[in-house]
Amino acid sequence: QVHLVESGGGFVQAGDSVRLSCVAAGRTFSDSLPGWFRQAPGKEREFVAVIGWRDASPLYADSVKGRFTISRDDANNTVVYLQMTNLKPEDTALYYCATTSLSKLGSTSARDFGAWGQGTQGTVAA
Repeated sequence: QVHLVESGGGFVQAGDSVRLSCVAAGRTFSDSLPGWFRQAPGKEREFVAVIGWRDASPLYADSVKGRFTISRDDANNTVVYLQMTNLKPEDTALYYCATTSLSKLGSTSARDFGAWGQGTQGTVAA
């Protein structure tokens, strides 16, 4: 089973940019779709972005469209990134990396994702 480790979180100011990384140990992302979710204090875990596949474009939550970009390291296919720009205080959350199978292409439901990492905290000050 793949083991995911997130990194890159921290404390930033509104308007700043941050790149999160998710490294897969044990397997590559060649036969799965990695994605990002986040959970703010007192709120449910919510979908952020999931990688595309072949002709399918990446999917993004409406709240992050135009500001966040998900990508992967195609050379080794063991790292997925979440580039976050123009950060807002409401982006403050614990960010998780997870994967879903190719058969779940298009899904943004946390129930369809597994191999959850421990998360990396991102805090955006106003």
